[in-house]
Amino acid sequence: MSAAVSQDKFFYGGQAVLEGVLMRGRTTYAVAVRRPDGEIQVLRERLRSIVYTHPFWKLPLVRGLAGLWEQLHLGMKALMWSANVQAAGEQIELSAGAMRITIGIAIVGVAIFFLGLPLLAAGFLSRGHGNLFFGLVDGFIRIGLLLLYLYAISFKSEIKRLFAYHGAEHKTINAFEAGLPLDVPNVRTQSTLHPRCGTGFLLAVMVVAAFIFGFVGRPALPLLLLSRIALVPVIAMLAYEFIRFAGRHRNNPAVKVLLLPFLLTQKLTTREPDDPQIEVALAAFAAARQEEKEAAA
Repeated sequence: MSAAVSQDKFFYGGQAVLEGVLMRGRTTYAVAVRRPDGEIQVLRERLRSIVYTHPFWKLPLVRGLAGLWEQLHLGMKALMWSANVQAAGEQIELSAGAMRITIGIAIVGVAIFFLGLPLLAAGFLSRGHGNLFFGLVDGFIRIGLLLLYLYAISFKSEIKRLFAYHGAEHKTINAFEAGLPLDVPNVRTQSTLHPRCGTGFLLAVMVVAAFIFGFVGRPALPLLLLSRIALVPVIAMLAYEFIRFAGRHRNNPAVKVLLLPFLLTQKLTTREPDDPQIEVALAAFAAARQEEKEAAA
């Protein structure tokens, strides 16, 4: 996921989906997908974002929680639509219920892998040490598992294509931000990395969590797990504000140094796209902007 600045300082965002790209504007979004027959299919709709309904939702920290919730919902919707487009040739359609069950199972698996395993390992490695050491070991084991997981899945052919679309999304928004004409040759020259990216956000969450959990202490296991879950929204809000700040000041030398680990992590989740993949990203971005213009008319 990345974002770019338009003339009114709005940050466009996006993400990769199955054989396609989602692009989001202030009040609209569009998804473009390469169908099995080679044609590009586009879905574009208007958004009713809670962030713009009341000044409260624009407050620092609060805006992060609201925006992240909306992005998760929109991302799931776009993924389900792209999966159905790809399955159309096989006359298989994924229902919303089936998708929710799949996502629910995935969430449980993620919780076990990224919460349970680090806690067990940290408990063993931090014997005889204080609570702060335990929390930091727990956090940095979690970071290591995240990087290892991203590296491991990057070898699958389907994931390679997903990561290439992720790169196409970043390249397109980088070209837009640079003020270049949005065509394949110009987009091709851009970087696959962007300071406002979901991968960077995940790493920021892990780093913030490592330090916050270091001060939580080491209560009984049920309370320990509960504290991890309860603090997730707070950690996510802090990480969101960091990524937002860094993206706005990306040319500051000090910020560039801070951003380096987050940009390097994106090398695990982006690949150089081919021209047809760039065409899909451009189609999604053009559709999102066109819908924005029509909504404003």
